Amino acid sequence: MDTSKLSPKVTLDQWRALQAVIDHGGFAQAAEYLHRSQSSVSYAVNRLQDQLGLRLLHIEGRKAVLTDAGKVLLQRSRQLVADAAAIENQAYLLEQGWEAEIRLAIEVAFPTELIMKALEQFEPLGKNTQVRLNEVVLSGAEDALLEGKSDLVITPFVPHGYMGKELLQVNFIAVAHPDHALHQLGRTITTHDLDRETHVIVSDSGSKSVDAGWISDSRRWTVSSPESAHKLISNGLGFGWLPEDIIKNQLEKNELKALPLDHGQCHTSILYLIFANPDHIGPATRQFAEILTTLCHEIDGDKLSE
Repeated sequence: MDTSKLSPKVTLDQWRALQAVIDHGGFAQAAEYLHRSQSSVSYAVNRLQDQLGLRLLHIEGRKAVLTDAGKVLLQRSRQLVADAAAIENQAYLLEQGWEAEIRLAIEVAFPTELIMKALEQFEPLGKNTQVRLNEVVLSGAEDALLEGKSDLVITPFVPHGYMGKELLQVNFIAVAHPDHALHQLGRTITTHDLDRETHVIVSDSGSKSVDAGWISDSRRWTVSSPESAHKLISNGLGFGWLPEDIIKNQLEKNELKALPLDHGQCHTSILYLIFANPDHIGPATRQFAEILTTLCHEIDGDKLSE
């Protein structure tokens, strides 16, 4: 028999009554908790058992105790009731204007730790709003805006026609493994020296193919993320500019070394927060943006206090 086509015999109210009896130790306590009469609670549970054709509990002394079948079905019913409550809550939030989903496009240079903290803080406040996170590089965020694929972006470039709010400064440092040939020169490194070595770069995910920083015309390995570039450089397979926050510990442990360049050893990038439609910002999107902004201000405050 195809059970997927059967209509439910029992109601959510009956499952709630059973849960209350077990959770609160008896029919009288369940009735008090549910603000109902004891007879109505007893009727709901007895009707539930009759409709299922199973005994779900029995009385030991003055306490209601689950049968083996009752233990199995009670656990399933808890998820059922929780899902029903979530659906009703989601409908209410949508009616109140909360978005069902936030679409984010975030520059890969933005510190991962901050993204994780923002998501952690947003989760209990998000009211079942889903988060779709797209990591982009350079002009990839602009494409996400122009193509209508994101509600909120973090990008080093503010496209024409948009307003950007300065969010965070990211520092990049030219580094290589301590055993790399460039460190064996024992002197200040020039552009000519770099031309003879492999430069590891992160490719632009957007349509404009923007090049950021110095790029060797002779030898280049292109990867799709700072993490991949980090691995290659850490294994001595090239040099490159990496975000300071992901290499700080390795620099302190001398697992990576800053290149003594005659110029351009460090460069900075300002990341901006941009709303795709600033005249119609949903409450969930605004909430997430406020969390990100606060976290970034805390980072800047810590740097100033050092």
